[in-house]
Amino acid sequence: MRTELVESKLAAHAPRLEGLRVLVLGLGRSGRSAAKLLSAGGARILAADHGAGPAVEEGAAFVRALGGETRLGGHPPELAREADLVVLSPGIPPSVPVVAEARRLGVPVWSEVELAFRFCRGRVVAVTGSNGKSTTTSMIGAVLRGAGIAGGTGGNLGTPFADLLAEDSGAAVHAVEVSSFQLETIETFRAAVAIVVNLSPDHLDRYPSFDAYVAAKSRLLETQRGEDATVLNLDDPESARLSGSVRGRLFRFSTRKEVEAGAFVRGGRLVVRTADGDAEILDASELPVPGEHNLANAAAAALACRLSGCSSDDIARGLRTFRALPHRLEFVATLGGVSFYNDSKATNLDAAARALRSFPPGRVHVILGGKDKGADWPSLAALVRERARRVLLVGEAAPLVRSGLQRTVPLVDCETVPAAVRVGFEGAEPGDVVVLAPGCASFDQYRNFEERGRDFRRAVEELSPGRDRDA
Repeated sequence: MRTELVESKLAAHAPRLEGLRVLVLGLGRSGRSAAKLLSAGGARILAADHGAGPAVEEGAAFVRALGGETRLGGHPPELAREADLVVLSPGIPPSVPVVAEARRLGVPVWSEVELAFRFCRGRVVAVTGSNGKSTTTSMIGAVLRGAGIAGGTGGNLGTPFADLLAEDSGAAVHAVEVSSFQLETIETFRAAVAIVVNLSPDHLDRYPSFDAYVAAKSRLLETQRGEDATVLNLDDPESARLSGSVRGRLFRFSTRKEVEAGAFVRGGRLVVRTADGDAEILDASELPVPGEHNLANAAAAALACRLSGCSSDDIARGLRTFRALPHRLEFVATLGGVSFYNDSKATNLDAAARALRSFPPGRVHVILGGKDKGADWPSLAALVRERARRVLLVGEAAPLVRSGLQRTVPLVDCETVPAAVRVGFEGAEPGDVVVLAPGCASFDQYRNFEERGRDFRRAVEELSPGRDRDA
C-alpha cells in the first residue's frame, strides 16, 4: 500500500519525483516523453511494452539511455506491486490486468497528459471530439503563436504534452489535442478553454458502447472550474449530451445559426460573440481549407483564441494563412483532370462522410476499408449512393464494407491502397476525385494512418511519371 510519504510527494501540483518508482506502460511517443519528464525529476523508471519490433526497441533504448529499466514482451500484473505511480500510454486500455492490480493496491494511474499538467504553469486550451480535433488544435496554435503568445501545440496531435513544457511559462497558452484514451486517466488536468468539436461513434472496438465513449470525452469538462470556458458544437446533436457536464462558462459554435455566446456565420462572415460584443473575423471564403467541417473547425478555433486574448486581426491573419495538415483532406495531385486527396486520418464513418460531402455529388471514387472499429456501414449507404461514383475496397474490413454498402454504387475489391489508386485512376473521368477516406483504422496493413497516407501519396506519384502533374 502507498505510504504517507509517497502520497505527499504526489501532490496535485509539481509532484516531487525523487526516488519514486514509476512504471511507464508503453514505449511509443507518449511513453518516451513521460519517461523523459520523470527522469528529469529523479524518478526510478521501469518501462514496459507488450509489443516488439524496431519502434519498441528504439523506445527501450531511449529509456535505458535515461538510466531506466525496460521490460519487453508484456506487462504482467506483478509489475504494479513495486510501483509508486503508473503512467499509462493511450494505446493501452485501463482494463488490462497490470492497471487493475495497481488500482487494487492504491497505486495512482495517470496518463501522460495528467503527469505533464502537474508541472505546467501556463494555461491549456484543450480540444477533443471525434473528427477535426487535430485541425482545430493546429488552427488555435497557429493563431496564438502568430499573435506572439508563448506556448506549444501538440498532445495527441503529435508532440506529447510533456514535451510542450519546454515552451512553458506563467504566460503560456498551450493548444493541446486530447483523445478519449488520454482522458480516461486524468485527475487534475484542467482546460481553461475546453472544446468538443463533435461526437460520433468511434473506437467501439475499445468501448462497450457509444455512451461509454462519450463518458470518456466528458472527463475533459468535469475537471473545469466556474471561471473556465466550455465550447460545444450547436450543429452536432450528440454534443448536447455533454451540456449537463459543463462546469465552466458555456459557449457554442455553429455554421448554420446565430448563437447567444460563441462563434457563428452571418452573411458569409465568421463572427465571434462574447461579453465584449460581436467581432467579425473574416469572410468564410477566405479560409484556405475546403469544406463546411473546416469552417466549423475555424469557428471553434476563432472563439478559443478570442477567449485566450487574441484580437480579431490576430485571428483573421492566423486563419487566412493556415494550411491543411497532412493526411486530412490533403490535396495530392491532379492527373489527366482527376484530382487525388489524402484523408487517411478519416478513421471513422463520420470522417469518411465529411470527405464525401466535400466534393461534387457523383464524382467521387472513395477508398474505404482497413481495420474495422465496430462501424455501422449500412448507415453510410445513402450518402455513398448520393455522392460516390464507385467504392474501392481495401484491407481487412472489405467484406464488412461490401455487406453494408451493397446495392449502392459499384464496389470494387482492390485489397491494397496502391491498387485502389490505380483502379480509381483508370476508371475516373476528368473532373472526378479519388479520395482515401477509409473510415477504418490502419493497423491491418500499416503501423499508423500517417504511413497509410504516405503510401497513398507515393502510389499517386507513381501513376504516370511521364504525364503533367499539377501539385
